[in-house]
Amino acid sequence: MVRIRLRRTGLRNQPSYRIVAAEKESPRDGKFLENLGSYNPRTDPFTIKVDEDRVFHWLKNGAQPSESVTQIFNAVGLLDRYKRFKDGEPIEKILEEAQTYYESRSVDPKTRIDKPKAEAKPKAEEKPKAEAKPKAEAKPKAETKPKAEAKPE
Repeated sequence: MVRIRLRRTGLRNQPSYRIVAAEKESPRDGKFLENLGSYNPRTDPFTIKVDEDRVFHWLKNGAQPSESVTQIFNAVGLLDRYKRFKDGEPIEKILEEAQTYYESRSVDPKTRIDKPKAEAKPKAEEKPKAEAKPKAEAKPKAETKPKAEAKPE
């Protein structure tokens, strides 16, 4: 049985996923049949790129989406578009609608979620540090007085 599921990529604590069609028995990051798109939950809003034509193909041939993929597809309206495709609506019209939807979803780089957890906040009572005082200029050595000349006897 073929499942449409997530395949984890990315570094430790920085996950991103590929949406793949894979055999049910194969491991999570193991062998897969086809790469269908990508999903990044770390951005606000989350980033998703899907080849909907290929997803429709796999769903039509009996592939079952996993629970997490079903939630993602519902969030972007893909399963609603698939239902309209099954009811006989032309796929070209559905894919155009999907294209405009994905183009309207943009990630604002200023509102990314993957910021450092602890941000330094200045304390209200904190006084600005005094600037370092310049070192006093070296004073010239006191001039030595000439010794009294020897007194003539």
